[in-house]
Amino acid sequence: MRPDSTMEVRRLSDDYDVIAPDGSEVRLLALGSSGSMAHFTLGAGEISAAKRHEMVEELWFFIHGRGQMCIGDEVVDVFTGISIRIPPQTRFQFRSSGPGPLSAVAVTMPPWPEDRVEAVDAPAYWSTDSQS
Repeated sequence: MRPDSTMEVRRLSDDYDVIAPDGSEVRLLALGSSGSMAHFTLGAGEISAAKRHEMVEELWFFIHGRGQMCIGDEVVDVFTGISIRIPPQTRFQFRSSGPGPLSAVAVTMPPWPEDRVEAVDAPAYWSTDSQS
């Protein structure tokens, strides 16, 4: 865990760092002792895998594109300027419906764990069978 007195500056990379358990591209951003931040991108027309987090809470802010996000049993239209809270133990899934990718910056609290599985499969709201 990063001490509170350590400042970190990190620039958004052109290349993703990892593919998230839901299938989106992840570019890692700042890491603090109470939370971590990342940039997520889902390509045009793509649908993420449905997941739920065991212990972390996430706050998402959409910065590009259009789509929908299922949280629990509710579906919300998402686009630039929309923010969403995903509570722990809550199913979520998202899809890009615009002509380009859907991108968001998200904060995970506590920081995303590297010592255990955090994102587990959940019942899908949208089928991903038609994707490659």
